[in-house]
Amino acid sequence: MNIDSHQHFWIYDPARHAWIDDTMTALKRDFLTGELAVQLQANDFDASIAVQADQSELETLFLLELGKNTRRIAGVVGWIDMASSRVEERLEFFSQFEKLRGFRHVAQAEPDDRFLMRSDFTHGISRLREFGFTYDILVYPKQLPAAIDLVAKFGDQRFVVDHLAKPEIKAKSITEWAARMGEIARNPNVYCKLSGLVTEADWYHWARSDFEPYLDVVFEAFGVDRLMFGSDWPVCLLAASYKQVKDLLEDYVSRKAPAAKEKIFGANAIRFYDLKALADGLAA
Repeated sequence: MNIDSHQHFWIYDPARHAWIDDTMTALKRDFLTGELAVQLQANDFDASIAVQADQSELETLFLLELGKNTRRIAGVVGWIDMASSRVEERLEFFSQFEKLRGFRHVAQAEPDDRFLMRSDFTHGISRLREFGFTYDILVYPKQLPAAIDLVAKFGDQRFVVDHLAKPEIKAKSITEWAARMGEIARNPNVYCKLSGLVTEADWYHWARSDFEPYLDVVFEAFGVDRLMFGSDWPVCLLAASYKQVKDLLEDYVSRKAPAAKEKIFGANAIRFYDLKALADGLAA
């Protein structure tokens, strides 16, 4: 079963989606399940993980509502305020939703590069495991030291690094990022999403060879059992079609790790997000 481990939905609102600036006009519209279903079918994917794009519980409920109406959404990564004094109450509330698999915070946008290690935030992270929730880490390379400390503090918590921690592909910067990715990968409960590559490159002039050194790093660091494909649709449309994103990764895997295709394009996401029951239902 093929699972896209990372994509988004939204009903576009200029205030709520203020991160979509004037360089991203292609994203200034609604992106919903019907349009994604066409892309999934055309690219041989059975379902996806819908990931939050707005920092609100309304966003989490919006994604869960979409998930109620389609089997194409295998799971949801939502948002709650991890730093809230009411975090246990909110986790208890959201634990009733079967498709809610984990949470994410847009830490890349925080001015404090050590945000992930704030005591109020780490208190929230400490409560995830008892509810079976995962955590998606969204950071820039400069914030990786805090992410490394976070995963070291919670060695039994399941984490996944989104978008390879956004290496500076356009600038061809790799050395420091590579060392830090090697360090964070030493924790066996940390996975990595092969997603968001094209938007870190030159949107209009990228080539497949631009990504090879970065993919080599994460394949070496994480191994084929802790990597998962993610389209990052519709954000990927700034630089590539859904098919181009899939073909880019499929080409690399076919050359470097052909025996791992099933793992990277589905099985690892099913294991990480504990989707077996949902996957069995999709296959029935």
